Amino acid sequence: MQRIHQLLEERAERTPDAVFLLEPGNTTTYAQLQSMTDAAAQDLLAAGVRPTDRVLLVAENCAAHIALLMACSRVGAWSCGVNARMSPGEIAAIAERADARLCCFTTGASEAAAKHAQRVGAKPTSLAGVMCSAARDDARTEPDPALADTAAIIFTSGTSGTPKGVMVSHRGLLHFGRVSARVRALDENDRVYAFLPMTHIFGIGTVLMAALTGGAALVLRGSFSPADVLQALAHEQVSNLLGPPTMYARLLAHIEAEGAAPRFPQLRYVYTGSAPLDPALKQRVEGLFGQPLHYGYGLSEYAGSVFLTRTESPRADTSAGHAVEGGEARIVGPDGNDVPPGDTGEIWLRGPGLMLGYFRDAAATAQVMRPGGWYASGDLGRFGDDGALFVVGRLKEMIIRSGFNVYPAEIEAVIGRFEGVHLCAVIGVPEADGNEQVVAFIELKPGAVLDETALRAHLAENLSPYKRPARIELIDAMPTTANGKLLKRELKARCVAAVS
Repeated sequence: MQRIHQLLEERAERTPDAVFLLEPGNTTTYAQLQSMTDAAAQDLLAAGVRPTDRVLLVAENCAAHIALLMACSRVGAWSCGVNARMSPGEIAAIAERADARLCCFTTGASEAAAKHAQRVGAKPTSLAGVMCSAARDDARTEPDPALADTAAIIFTSGTSGTPKGVMVSHRGLLHFGRVSARVRALDENDRVYAFLPMTHIFGIGTVLMAALTGGAALVLRGSFSPADVLQALAHEQVSNLLGPPTMYARLLAHIEAEGAAPRFPQLRYVYTGSAPLDPALKQRVEGLFGQPLHYGYGLSEYAGSVFLTRTESPRADTSAGHAVEGGEARIVGPDGNDVPPGDTGEIWLRGPGLMLGYFRDAAATAQVMRPGGWYASGDLGRFGDDGALFVVGRLKEMIIRSGFNVYPAEIEAVIGRFEGVHLCAVIGVPEADGNEQVVAFIELKPGAVLDETALRAHLAENLSPYKRPARIELIDAMPTTANGKLLKRELKARCVAAVS
């Protein structure tokens, strides 16, 4: 196979009547989804969409969104997913950056998408629940043959500033679909709870591509709801539960607040990724489900996870396991040389899932690419004695305090073990003398009260003085992206605003 839509075509031919998508009050078979894809492809062609054109999909998870993804692949266009809950200004900025020929909106499944469609005067299409804007005649196709394998442009979540357009390849998505399906032993008997937005790589790669490859069904949702997760686990034969650490934290808080008694008769695989894994959270999740919480390391710039823990050898620690087939990694110091085993450095990656670059941003691409085809991730990590990868945090989030490097994940792990703490995030705030102040934000469990004196004693027992937070701030709810990533830049902005 060379294009992602061929996965659907194969499934529709092999098992046309098998149910692939289960949404509230509706199911969609492979044959039905193929028919929707046919209609969407005709709509794109009728609108004048050509190969390498960008098609903006303002969407929330639904059957129509997947049909549009597959239709873009069919006609050779590059889908650009945008979460419909973003603001009009954010969507307009991404549409301009993508030089999109067409904007499509999943109005039937998303009230937010319907409002955006109305705002731009979008018109109905032959695919029910989808509206499209007028096509732009001045949008430019891409002449570079090296980019011909692009399947989608994933706009980074903006955790570190202005989003960049990551060009994800068909080859990378197809490769990771095979890898993920094999690692999880996915087959036609599996049902995957699918709330992760398919406007992001976690949703497209780990959820959609793997399910299509293995023949598993998706219990499809447009957003995360702890109550719905519990309902689906108990009554919809969910066998795979995947999400970022914050999802599990919210689920645990809901169970505790409601006094719920979860049932999960078919659940056999529990996975988290997209952020460092706190040991205390891992222990709580494993205690809830009575099985390992698997973990992986991936990012938008690599089509899926580069490292995964294995079902046959679950980890007692919080490592991301070992490299998947084809994936390579190095741990590199500031001088560009590999650091000694066990030392912390920047994670460099290489493999079939690596992006084709940032869309029309040669300077940004050059900033992260290194000789030999290596990608400098900006993430910090180290290799354990057995070669497993431990993710420490972001290079840009590393705090310089009293001349020492301070890694927020280490402090967060210590705080996370303290009684009553639900979520925590540690940031560095610049001081007048050029030093950085360590600040900890804490979200408490429902009904909990923070004993700051006891917490500081706990920190003193477990952390060197320069690592201990100078300030501890309580927060009602951590700011996150639609994909569940903590937005530390918003916390830092809050600190700066408080000072000014």
